[in-house]
Amino acid sequence: MTAATDAPVRSRAEQHLRALVGRDDAELYDDQWAAIEALVVDRRRALVVQRTGWGKSAVYFVATLLLREAGSGPTVIISPLLALMRNQIGAAERAGIRAVTINSTNMEQWQETNDAIQRGEVDVLLVSPERLNNPGFRDEVLPRLAATCGLLVIDEAHCISDWGHDFRPDYRRIRTLLAELPDGIPVLATTATANQRVTDDVAEQLSGEALVLRGSLDRESLRLGVVRLTTAEQRLAWLADHLAEQPGSGIVYCLTVAATQQVADYLRSRGHQVAAYSGQTEQTERLALEQALLDGEVKALIATSALGMGFDASLGFVVNLGAPSSPVAYYQQVGRAGRGTTQPASVVLLPAIEDRDIWAYFASLAFPREQLVRETLAALGESGGAMSTPALEARVDLSRNRLETMLKVLDVDGAVRRVKGGWESTGQEWAYDAERYRRVAEAREREQQAMLDYLTTDRCRMWFLRDQLDDPGAGGDWTCGRCDNCGGLDLPADVSPKAVAEAADRLSRPGVPIEPRKLWPTGLSALGVDRSGRIKQPAEEGRAIARLTDLGHGQALRDLFRPSDAVPTTVPVPLVRAVVAMLADWRPEIDAIVMTESMTRGDLVADLTSGLARYLQRPVVGRWAVTNPDVPAGAGATNSAQRVAAVSRRHGLVLDDADALRGRRVLLVDDLVATGWSLTLAADALAAAGAEAVLPLTLAVSA
Repeated sequence: MTAATDAPVRSRAEQHLRALVGRDDAELYDDQWAAIEALVVDRRRALVVQRTGWGKSAVYFVATLLLREAGSGPTVIISPLLALMRNQIGAAERAGIRAVTINSTNMEQWQETNDAIQRGEVDVLLVSPERLNNPGFRDEVLPRLAATCGLLVIDEAHCISDWGHDFRPDYRRIRTLLAELPDGIPVLATTATANQRVTDDVAEQLSGEALVLRGSLDRESLRLGVVRLTTAEQRLAWLADHLAEQPGSGIVYCLTVAATQQVADYLRSRGHQVAAYSGQTEQTERLALEQALLDGEVKALIATSALGMGFDASLGFVVNLGAPSSPVAYYQQVGRAGRGTTQPASVVLLPAIEDRDIWAYFASLAFPREQLVRETLAALGESGGAMSTPALEARVDLSRNRLETMLKVLDVDGAVRRVKGGWESTGQEWAYDAERYRRVAEAREREQQAMLDYLTTDRCRMWFLRDQLDDPGAGGDWTCGRCDNCGGLDLPADVSPKAVAEAADRLSRPGVPIEPRKLWPTGLSALGVDRSGRIKQPAEEGRAIARLTDLGHGQALRDLFRPSDAVPTTVPVPLVRAVVAMLADWRPEIDAIVMTESMTRGDLVADLTSGLARYLQRPVVGRWAVTNPDVPAGAGATNSAQRVAAVSRRHGLVLDDADALRGRRVLLVDDLVATGWSLTLAADALAAAGAEAVLPLTLAVSA
């Protein structure tokens, strides 16, 4: 198309842009227009890698309006961020775009939405990626959308690539969707966080001669800094002393759910208006908390990475209490601050020694080893039909989440298929790409080292992040002039003794509940275990000193349970004191004690049990004993049904007297709660032997 014929299209595009942003002087960037032209005029595929706040959403909304004027079907946007979806719908409506969404939180509206699409009353449909693997949506709705949509948009496109920091298996189905699109339907993929490897991978999956537009990833509003403090108490104290100094409202990111609750509780006790937010937060409460943050009603949300604010958020700061495992992930999180404003936003990282333990835990959840994949495929092949995920759990030693994730990957690879009622084998040959998984694991290790290097670098911090993202505009001598290393940010590292003392007191309070299990896992009959349904007499709520992921006693417990040739035989004195303090607060009413034998830390459990007997002056009357040592320790540890079967084969109740438990309240002692099934089976056996109540006590809970 010539410049002369091109001009009216750009003029019309900028009219739409002004309606979208509500400003009469708004003009498209050259790269925004290049993307819109590729989509609307040339009907091409394009990948846009641009910083947060650049205006990627303006590209697809303006393109949508132009395509709809030309008679094209609705735009389909695949986006993993529900908060972003809500903000996008609001922005679209202001520009006269009729936008709706289908996701896991609005199931009751799906039929109404489908009907509106059929009537041509929808301009934009936002779809969460998990919908792509729902049988009904995949087989009935998606083919119709693919055939009639005017534009397909893949937001957060780095999730397509398993080289990306935030790979999501549901996104892998997009490759199939792209291959099935009719000719002439343009595709736009957008992300703010893709290095060159991920960019190349996503561009390849878009197929064809995709236009790739990469811009500067510098965020001129951000001032980056690192404050290195020795202890968890000091880091909490820094937040208490300096949170009010941060501009506006913002986010304090934590690596674990437990940390969000601890930190929020402590900061509220110091008079700060904060709230905890994680993937475990109920959906209605999530919406209310997000709005409270946007409205400035809270100073901060103390959140895991589950919090992904939409582009309308204008936050004054982001603080990370603990480092993410890669600079790319970190860049995405700090990008929540300073959007849509020229005002400086503070970005502070408070790293911790225990960060690496948490990285190692999440790394352990990677794609399963080949044997487990083959067992899954064999189970599906032998079934001759659909198997539910719970039924598969009884056959494969994987947790529900890891099993679901693996099945989604196998589904996209063509080896299995999700159907109503579960999963079925396709019978297609499948190859385990061990070399690729090894390279991905090595890439993750390099990213972790790069994050450690970020903490200690004396180079410009924004340059460091841009360089990690392969930003072509980050020359070797470029500096931002805004970070703590460039001299543009002076972060205080001082903490008041009072704040440290209060933080230490808060973190040293031992005692987290051990919630009893109340239902047996499904599929036990297939494993020879005669249990199902509701547990007749579950244990009462128990206590542990802390979670392994906790900020306070968590470090001492992680050290105690860290794999080592020298297995500890006694409970360290600080943890003994913590047990005593926990008992003083808990005050359990018990008559007798039963010890859980351990194949790996037997002396440690025995030391804990004998100490409790002396302190509480109650007799040890029996053991949940290892009666079959041929069943290895940890067998079935990632899968409920498998775990129950393994523990049932390995353990049995041994009492000093057959009537030792009759009508008595029993303290059941163990060292660590991982799945909770060993304690559940022990409590069930104690109840069968006549115990009136069972109260578990352990040193730690794994998560």
